[in-house]
Amino acid sequence: MKNNLLYLSLLAFVLISTSALALSNNLDNLVTYIFPEKNVKAYSLLPILKDGAKYPILSAQSVMAIDLASGVTLYEKDSSKTLLPASTTKIITALVALDSYNLDQVLKVGKVNVVGQKMGLVSGEQLLFSDLLNGLLIYSANDAAEVLASNHPGGRDLFITLMNKKVKDLGLNNTHFSNPTGLDNGAQYVTARDLIVVSKYAMKNPIFAKIVGTKEITVKSVDGRISHRLININKLLGSVEGILGIKTGWTENARENLVTEVSRNGKGVIIVVLGSSDRFGETTELIDWIFENYIWEDVIPS
Repeated sequence: MKNNLLYLSLLAFVLISTSALALSNNLDNLVTYIFPEKNVKAYSLLPILKDGAKYPILSAQSVMAIDLASGVTLYEKDSSKTLLPASTTKIITALVALDSYNLDQVLKVGKVNVVGQKMGLVSGEQLLFSDLLNGLLIYSANDAAEVLASNHPGGRDLFITLMNKKVKDLGLNNTHFSNPTGLDNGAQYVTARDLIVVSKYAMKNPIFAKIVGTKEITVKSVDGRISHRLININKLLGSVEGILGIKTGWTENARENLVTEVSRNGKGVIIVVLGSSDRFGETTELIDWIFENYIWEDVIPS
């Protein structure tokens, strides 16, 4: 009799324990069923424009600014208008070069016949790829762009083909390049909207991001005989709070272009200004306006 009672007690204990475990495992589901709002998760912080905010009036032909975390557009003016890229082209030049060379690879300067901004490369000079990349992105050197393109195993023409393939791979259909420098010859065009995508992609590369955030550097030929002092063309670096890069551009026809990434209080923003009469001033104005007129809040879906 005692054995039977002991057996029944043990059986009851097992059944109760199993039921309790099952209830515990399904407790979250049960709570969610009864109180569905308990399972709702807040989205990442979203920028909300303050009531009564007045949009700045800019001379630039095309402008776009986005919040990096959410992708929300903060400011927009004719962002799909095709315009001349000028040296913002070099963002894609750099990306294709990074796909093509090792940082410690030695490249030889051939006959460089190019106008505009130059770092002073000498025919026959040999430099590390990393140093040419510095010249391209910091000093916006056209001679560096041409050396990178001409040293490609498939030649300059294939390098340009790969530049256009890169933008297609990023899903962009309103951008096209015919040279690696951004000079106004051939079918060169870009949109602010496309440059946002390109820049966001480029800044994820730590090598690229470090270079475009460098204010000044001196590079030398492999034999150490030739030095090139490179000062960043971007005047906002070091003078405006939170500027991380990324690329300037100017030609007489394109006017002033500037792509900028800025971060303040953990809030990242990318701004593209094309065809401006004052790229640095208008970008600074837009940065100040964004951080003064937007607040970032948790938004819970209704």
